[in-house]
Amino acid sequence: MKHTIAIAMSLSAWLLPAHAALKEGDAAPQFTAQASLGGKSQSYVLADHLKRGPVVVYFYPTAFGGGCSIQAHAFAQDYDRFAAAGAAIVGVSLDDIQRLNEFSVHPDYCASKFPVASDADGRIARSYDLAIDESTRGRKDKRGVQVDHGSVDRTTFIVGTDGKVIATLGGVDPAANVARALEVVQKAGSARP
Repeated sequence: MKHTIAIAMSLSAWLLPAHAALKEGDAAPQFTAQASLGGKSQSYVLADHLKRGPVVVYFYPTAFGGGCSIQAHAFAQDYDRFAAAGAAIVGVSLDDIQRLNEFSVHPDYCASKFPVASDADGRIARSYDLAIDESTRGRKDKRGVQVDHGSVDRTTFIVGTDGKVIATLGGVDPAANVARALEVVQKAGSARP
């Protein structure tokens, strides 16, 4: 019994972020946002993508940030594996669309593989119960460019076609976040009839 409790506690440590966020079984708020794919702005509607399969909705602090760049690159590298598992990916940050247009097309980051959505007013982040940290406003990104917005903790939600959260991943480094998201969608895909 003690062993089972220890395993459950260790799993929850990597599945749930330290702050309050939506958890497994919660309804994921639907959203429509301006997004960039391949350097071009477009409208992103979560509900449309959920009709085709689960969606990995990952929140990150800022485009061109240290960990954010690693995470975007990892998602781009593993894009085909997510697609093979039937899952789509969308990144969400408080960046404006011009910044995301640069980030989405950059070959070292998103590499035009998946959209990144602008949540400049933080509405989407707050709907997913993520806190906005304004103390990070004014920091510089990897390029030395000042960031003019706050940030949210790196948190990934895997949302099922029923609109419910399958898993919440937080509190791990960027590469581990992507690897664990892939594990979840592959497991979810293999569980489908």
